[in-house]
Amino acid sequence: MYDVWQNALAEIEQQISAANFSTWFQGTSLISSDHGDIRIGVKNTFYIKQLRNRYLDIIKTALQNNNIEVSTIDFLVQNTTKAKVRPREVTKNTLIADAKKRIEHVNKKLNTNINSFNNGLNQKYTLDNFVVGSNNDLAVSAAKNIIANPGTKYNPFFLYGGPGLGKTHLVQAIGNALVKQNPDFKVFYTPINHFYSDFVDAIKAGKGKEFYLRFQKLDCLIIDDFQLIVNKEKSQEEFFNIFNDLYQLNKQIIVTSDRLPSQIKTVDERLASRLTWAGAFDLQLPKFEDKCAILRAKAELDGVEIEPEAIEYIAENVNTNIRDLEGEFSTILLMSEVRGLTPLELIQNGAVSVNKTSKLHPTSPKQVVDKVAKYYQLSTKELRSKSRVSNIKTARQVAMYILSKDLKLSTNKIATEVGVKDHSTVIHGIRKIDQDLKLNFTLRDQIEEIKEKIYG
Repeated sequence: MYDVWQNALAEIEQQISAANFSTWFQGTSLISSDHGDIRIGVKNTFYIKQLRNRYLDIIKTALQNNNIEVSTIDFLVQNTTKAKVRPREVTKNTLIADAKKRIEHVNKKLNTNINSFNNGLNQKYTLDNFVVGSNNDLAVSAAKNIIANPGTKYNPFFLYGGPGLGKTHLVQAIGNALVKQNPDFKVFYTPINHFYSDFVDAIKAGKGKEFYLRFQKLDCLIIDDFQLIVNKEKSQEEFFNIFNDLYQLNKQIIVTSDRLPSQIKTVDERLASRLTWAGAFDLQLPKFEDKCAILRAKAELDGVEIEPEAIEYIAENVNTNIRDLEGEFSTILLMSEVRGLTPLELIQNGAVSVNKTSKLHPTSPKQVVDKVAKYYQLSTKELRSKSRVSNIKTARQVAMYILSKDLKLSTNKIATEVGVKDHSTVIHGIRKIDQDLKLNFTLRDQIEEIKEKIYG
């Protein structure tokens, strides 16, 4: 029973957002499935309404896909204490009938696998539910061109950006669109770590050639999280060969990463160069207007009502990524159900507090300046000096950036803390770091390390 429900949950997780799955399905269990009457355990009564209204069909399909007969589905609040379950009596005829069903299910799956191509795509990712904003419009424009003309202008298509910004959504949307307009078009999506593990398994089994030939039949290859290929030299070589062959045949290649190929340690220079032959497109953090549009679209998709003021509050206070944005959205909706208040009433009453700029501990401007100076092996006096030496100037600008973004200090106050004359120098320094972070992932890593030392 446990394994069946875990398999069903795995299918459900592929069809809804990570935030919604975590909110509504964590802690659920399959209590019984006697003669098609399904009983699912939930944490409290507020889950019942949401699961019944929003996810009943998804749950039913996931159970049926795991050979569970479904006539009715009931949700029951389950006690945390374990109760003894009396095993039901099963007749010989019932066992035979169940065995026949399992055999039929297996045969059906085998026939399906023989006649279809498992492309690894999740059908929930489409361009229709991908919100376009100033942070991603160029990448989306290129994606539409790929769908119309695969293997031509934007080949390879290299997409990069931080976690939770929609890279996986966009590239799988391309794959789904290509298959929709041509069902015979062979698209294959795989994270690079799966590519690596499959390659290792093939080598161990003496099927390296079969692994290689599998990719020669593709019309489009989508590789996700390419940055994880670090230190996997044999996999790089295999991918390099597959890349060259597909490219020569004008097959579309799509790759995502959290940074540019040239900024990934130990990646072969030839491969890094080839991946950006057609340029590189980045997904940036959404601006306030983009975040509002994302939340409005999510509310419409989920069929829920939330006041515009509540949307603006979430958008204003979540400054990390889209994943966190949607997570806070789901959390507030859940609390709204539990408390019997609208999302805006919760916010106005102080029942929720959203602050996703970063997970910070209280700190002072002096602590920030001291930690930045120490990271760059400078004294605080050197950082606050008028020196234009490159590393001192960078350290000073990084301190300005953190004091502005995290501590929300005014530019005049920042000027005093870092020892510069006026606020215009501070504005220039912050803008310089903001601009550099778009392409310089080494700097991004440095700032994250500094923040860990400040707030850790």
